[in-house]
Amino acid sequence: MQPYFFPYIGYFQLINAVDEFIIYDKIEFTKKGWINRNRILVNGKDEYITLPLKKASDFLFVNDRYLADSWETEKNKLINKIKESYRKASYFKDVFPLIENCLHFKNKNLFDFILNTIKSINNYLEIKTPIIKVSDLPINKDLKAEKKVIEICKNRNATEYINPIGGVNIYNKETFFQNGIKLHFLKSNNINYSQLQNEFAPWLSIIDVMMFNSKKEIKEMLNQYDLI
Repeated sequence: MQPYFFPYIGYFQLINAVDEFIIYDKIEFTKKGWINRNRILVNGKDEYITLPLKKASDFLFVNDRYLADSWETEKNKLINKIKESYRKASYFKDVFPLIENCLHFKNKNLFDFILNTIKSINNYLEIKTPIIKVSDLPINKDLKAEKKVIEICKNRNATEYINPIGGVNIYNKETFFQNGIKLHFLKSNNINYSQLQNEFAPWLSIIDVMMFNSKKEIKEMLNQYDLI
């Protein structure tokens, strides 16, 4: 799975559903994805939050990218935006210190920064699944897409592989089956909750979920999905 900045709850459903969570660090950064951005609720509407990055080649891996020098200034602006947007949320006092601590993480390497936020949220939600970096696995690093995933599964002696529903048109169940692996796709159920009497904005960052729901409620949400 790619590393995402404060990802939506489906990401944590996936982590919680598996025995091992394999995360890509040696993967090309893409501006169109969720690696350095996500959405939160600001004045009743969803708004992007973004990690500013140093200028670099578009072909660099995520673990070769770094936060921009402007991050020290941008960080405080982002912290204040989150604070003002969620200060009336039911679980603000529990969650805001965690988010603030994540944003104050000293390591400016993009991958390390994101991995720390994911692990911090896992700890808060008591998700125990071990996270393994692809670069730590003795596999053929030149393999791409489906072949690479199958190679990873074989290395970990996995008999089942779960991918987000977005991969349903990318990965072929028969190909995995021929390699002794059952392929499943995780499809999150529709998850709704109160957002300060605003019209519900779905699939925002996990920040939003944690601000408006108790730890117990979120743990229940982690199981609200179907495997296809």
